[in-house]
Amino acid sequence: MRDVVTRFAPSPTGHLHLGHAHSALVGWQAARRAGGRFLLRIEDIDRSRCRPDFTAAILEDLAWLGLDWDGPIRIQSEHFADYRDALDRLGRQGLLYPCFCTRADIKAEVARADAAPHGPEGPPYPGTCRTLAPPDRAARIAGGAAFGLRLDVARAVARAGPQSWQDEVAGTVAADPLSHGDVVLARKDMPTSYHLAVTVDDALQEVTLVTRGEDLFAATDVHRLLQALLGLPTPRYRHHRLITDASGRRFAKRDRAMTLRLLRETGHSPAEVRAMAGFAEGSGPAASR
Repeated sequence: MRDVVTRFAPSPTGHLHLGHAHSALVGWQAARRAGGRFLLRIEDIDRSRCRPDFTAAILEDLAWLGLDWDGPIRIQSEHFADYRDALDRLGRQGLLYPCFCTRADIKAEVARADAAPHGPEGPPYPGTCRTLAPPDRAARIAGGAAFGLRLDVARAVARAGPQSWQDEVAGTVAADPLSHGDVVLARKDMPTSYHLAVTVDDALQEVTLVTRGEDLFAATDVHRLLQALLGLPTPRYRHHRLITDASGRRFAKRDRAMTLRLLRETGHSPAEVRAMAGFAEGSGPAASR
């Protein structure tokens, strides 16, 4: 078995909350119990929403919680060349196409379809720009039209063949990337997408166990396909359940009352906050799957 290497990869768009603490502790504990490595990555590809002060707060909150990490912190915005290289490789395989549709265009197209299927992330893209003729595409690009790069998922699946991945709870899972439609892998204002960046980063950082919330379970279908297309290793996965408030609502960055920053300021100790996040002293992850 490969050495256990896990990672925690928050986006600096707000302060960490109890849900983040739980996710970080799941990965940290898995690595430390196995004598492996726990890595920290800052996923700041959305430059319009990410802020340096939130990055600084993340590091402060994790240290206060008692978590340490191994090696340098990977900052995604410093590695756009890695994602560009991956996009170029997919482009050379003929698997990308420019999409000029706005969100309103896509919504209208889906509304016109009869019994349009709804994938894990909402209605899949209906493929409006997939069949545009090359001269039409070139003319639009030359005219300055904004566009994103989409993965032709049907063609990609035909090239890669059937794929599966291992989840420590669900077992062997057959990947179903077709249910996501043609996902966007880059836009003019964001040179990579979450799907592409995390796939490339996990490979470059040699992550062997991806620990993350069950809300990202379905996204692994897309990541497994990208791994196959790019010739990247496939880690194991552990999708933990999401911790929620008393009403059953999952924590979000808008819930300021449950941020680690405010809990610390109101006198809670690190041990108390770890317990609130499902990790009582001397026990395992009481709230994990």
